[in-house]
Amino acid sequence: MSFDAPVTAPPRLLDPAWLDYNGHLNMAYYNVLFDNAVDHAFALIGCGPDYREERNMSFFTAETHVCYVRELRPDAEVRASVQIIDHDAKRLHLYQEIRHVEGWLSATSETLLLHVDMSGPRVAQMPEDILEKVAEMAGAHSALPRPERAGRSIGISRKPKGGAA
Repeated sequence: MSFDAPVTAPPRLLDPAWLDYNGHLNMAYYNVLFDNAVDHAFALIGCGPDYREERNMSFFTAETHVCYVRELRPDAEVRASVQIIDHDAKRLHLYQEIRHVEGWLSATSETLLLHVDMSGPRVAQMPEDILEKVAEMAGAHSALPRPERAGRSIGISRKPKGGAA
């Protein structure tokens, strides 16, 4: 199997119910778009909707960082992508983008996911067949440059007090 780099979910229009009182996409629904793109990528590696039911395993989000770059208006059509930055037997480090179909960047998300055995629930290693597909997808993504926005932190930059003007 070969994977796109990055994996991109099919384009979609925004749901009018997702708009806020400012007339653009409410911040919560950016995460819905990101999550739908992860679901698309997971279906490709065998971790789609049946994975929890058949194997009693799933993925949980441990941490996420979203950057809102440019607002999406009601008539926007968008694509969301998924890039595996890193992984091991229990974790996935993903970078995602939402782009308007015209190509401009609207938002980014960096996420750490944990593979979970639902009988605990507890963090557990991925089954070998899933880990092999993750490694294959990560291999396809390894040719991509490291995203500029990956590894960012939140903070307020301050100029040093005193000093020369």
